[in-house]
Amino acid sequence: MYAVRRWSVRHARFHESSYALIEGLLVALHPLLKRIGYPRLERLMIAVERPIKGFLFDCQMCGRCVLTSTGMSCPMNCPKQLRNGPCGGVRSNGHCEVKPDMRCVWMDAWEGSRVMRDGQGINNVQVQVEFDQRGKSAWLRAARERVEAQSAAIGSKP
Repeated sequence: MYAVRRWSVRHARFHESSYALIEGLLVALHPLLKRIGYPRLERLMIAVERPIKGFLFDCQMCGRCVLTSTGMSCPMNCPKQLRNGPCGGVRSNGHCEVKPDMRCVWMDAWEGSRVMRDGQGINNVQVQVEFDQRGKSAWLRAARERVEAQSAAIGSKP
């Protein structure tokens, strides 16, 4: 799993593009998804999202995914679960102070962000994990928030 996670960071641009396609599809399908009901779709989306993100990124399904801001390196894999940069204990070889055989998640995040088109997202402060969202679909939430933001920008109702 660790080797796949490292591979995903090295290919962050591909994953960034793939995610943009998925999000675009979900946004385009919003009228249909809204009719079906987002709560009804939650289990189905989790059944798709969990294995994909789990395999590629060792995703912890925190419900507030920041992979596109962290170079496709999930900060929830940090033993300290730091969402806004490394702790002061990164070893000189770039490995974690808690798990010396593991490379620091934030070292990977920095490298992954350098190959992404929109790699400046790593400079943004990330919101804390909302524990009531743990285990829920971040894809559905992100698409819904994007539709709401677009609707707010044009002054209509989503």
